[in-house]
Amino acid sequence: QVQIVESGGGLVQPGGSLKLSCAASGSIFSIYAMNWYRQAPGKQRELVAGITSGGNTNYGDSVRGRFALSRDTNKNTVYLQMNSLRPEDTAVYYCNVEIAVLTKIMHYWGQGTQVTVSS
Repeated sequence: QVQIVESGGGLVQPGGSLKLSCAASGSIFSIYAMNWYRQAPGKQRELVAGITSGGNTNYGDSVRGRFALSRDTNKNTVYLQMNSLRPEDTAVYYCNVEIAVLTKIMHYWGQGTQVTVSS
Protein backbone atom coordinates (compact mmCIF):
# COMPACT_ATOMS: atom_id res chain seq x y z
CA GLN A 1 0.00 0.00 0.00
CA VAL A 2 1.16 3.49 -0.87
CA GLN A 3 -0.32 6.63 0.64
CA ILE A 4 -0.06 10.05 -0.97
CA VAL A 5 -0.95 13.05 1.17
CA GLU A 6 -1.10 16.59 -0.18
CA SER A 7 -1.42 19.80 1.79
CA GLY A 8 -1.03 23.54 1.43
CA GLY A 9 -3.87 24.60 -0.83
CA GLY A 10 -6.11 27.53 -0.11
CA LEU A 11 -7.34 30.92 -1.21
CA VAL A 12 -4.82 33.56 -2.25
CA GLN A 13 -4.99 36.90 -3.99
CA PRO A 14 -3.49 37.41 -7.45
CA GLY A 15 0.24 37.94 -7.18
CA GLY A 16 0.42 35.96 -3.97
CA SER A 17 2.20 32.74 -3.11
CA LEU A 18 1.38 29.28 -1.82
CA LYS A 19 3.46 26.22 -1.08
CA LEU A 20 2.08 22.75 -1.64
CA SER A 21 3.46 19.60 -0.05
CA CYS A 22 3.17 16.00 -1.13
CA ALA A 23 4.33 13.15 1.06
CA ALA A 24 4.49 9.53 -0.03
CA SER A 25 4.55 6.70 2.48
CA GLY A 26 3.98 2.98 2.71
CA SER A 27 5.43 0.17 0.63
CA ILE A 28 7.84 2.25 -1.42
CA PHE A 29 10.90 0.62 -2.87
CA SER A 30 12.00 3.12 -5.46
CA ILE A 31 10.42 6.41 -6.43
CA TYR A 32 10.99 7.14 -10.10
CA ALA A 33 9.43 10.60 -10.15
CA MET A 34 7.10 12.90 -8.25
CA ASN A 35 4.83 15.21 -10.19
CA TRP A 36 2.16 17.84 -9.70
CA TYR A 37 -0.83 17.96 -12.01
CA ARG A 38 -3.80 20.30 -11.91
CA GLN A 39 -7.32 20.27 -13.21
CA ALA A 40 -9.53 23.31 -13.56
CA PRO A 41 -13.31 23.01 -14.01
CA GLY A 42 -14.15 21.97 -17.56
CA LYS A 43 -10.52 21.40 -18.48
CA GLN A 44 -8.28 18.38 -18.82
CA ARG A 45 -5.74 17.52 -16.18
CA GLU A 46 -2.36 18.99 -17.07
CA LEU A 47 1.18 18.52 -15.85
CA VAL A 48 2.39 21.43 -13.74
CA ALA A 49 5.84 20.24 -12.72
CA GLY A 50 7.79 17.09 -12.03
CA ILE A 51 11.07 15.91 -10.60
CA THR A 52 12.81 12.61 -11.22
CA SER A 53 14.79 10.55 -8.76
CA GLY A 54 17.92 11.97 -10.34
CA GLY A 55 16.80 15.52 -9.65
CA ASN A 56 15.82 16.51 -13.17
CA THR A 57 12.89 18.91 -13.21
CA ASN A 58 10.25 19.69 -15.80
CA TYR A 59 7.76 22.56 -15.75
CA GLY A 60 4.69 23.36 -17.77
CA ASP A 61 5.00 26.38 -20.02
CA SER A 62 2.37 28.33 -18.11
CA VAL A 63 4.18 28.05 -14.77
CA ARG A 64 7.83 28.08 -15.74
CA GLY A 65 9.62 30.89 -13.93
CA ARG A 66 6.85 31.26 -11.34
CA PHE A 67 6.69 27.82 -9.74
CA ALA A 68 9.59 25.87 -8.26
CA LEU A 69 9.97 22.31 -7.06
CA SER A 70 12.05 21.12 -4.15
CA ARG A 71 12.19 17.85 -2.29
CA ASP A 72 13.26 16.00 0.81
CA THR A 73 14.26 12.55 -0.35
CA ASN A 74 14.59 11.26 3.21
CA LYS A 75 10.92 12.01 3.75
CA ASN A 76 9.73 11.08 0.24
CA THR A 77 8.27 14.57 0.08
CA VAL A 78 8.10 17.09 -2.74
CA TYR A 79 7.18 20.74 -2.44
CA LEU A 80 5.75 23.10 -5.02
CA GLN A 81 6.42 26.76 -4.34
CA MET A 82 3.96 28.82 -6.34
CA ASN A 83 4.69 32.51 -6.77
CA SER A 84 3.05 35.31 -8.75
CA LEU A 85 -0.18 33.37 -8.76
CA ARG A 86 -2.81 34.23 -11.35
CA PRO A 87 -6.56 33.56 -11.45
CA GLU A 88 -5.91 31.02 -14.21
CA ASP A 89 -3.85 28.97 -11.74
CA THR A 90 -7.09 28.16 -9.92
CA ALA A 91 -7.54 24.39 -9.97
CA VAL A 92 -7.39 21.24 -7.94
CA TYR A 93 -3.75 20.25 -7.67
CA TYR A 94 -2.92 16.55 -7.58
CA CYS A 95 0.30 14.87 -6.58
CA ASN A 96 1.36 11.93 -8.70
CA VAL A 97 4.09 9.55 -7.60
CA GLU A 98 5.71 7.12 -10.01
CA ILE A 99 7.11 4.07 -8.26
CA ALA A 100 9.27 1.47 -9.95
CA VAL A 101 8.08 -2.08 -9.27
CA LEU A 102 10.25 -4.68 -11.03
CA THR A 103 9.98 -3.68 -14.70
CA LYS A 104 6.89 -1.52 -14.33
CA ILE A 105 6.17 2.05 -13.28
CA MET A 106 3.14 2.29 -11.01
CA HIS A 107 1.27 5.58 -10.66
CA TYR A 108 -0.23 6.69 -7.37
CA TRP A 109 -2.38 9.79 -6.89
CA GLY A 110 -3.26 11.96 -3.97
CA GLN A 111 -6.75 13.18 -3.22
CA GLY A 112 -6.08 16.68 -4.52
CA THR A 113 -5.88 20.08 -2.88
CA GLN A 114 -7.82 23.12 -4.01
CA VAL A 115 -5.95 26.28 -5.00
CA THR A 116 -8.08 29.35 -5.61
CA VAL A 117 -6.58 32.60 -6.83
CA SER A 118 -9.06 35.42 -6.50
CA SER A 119 -9.38 38.93 -5.21
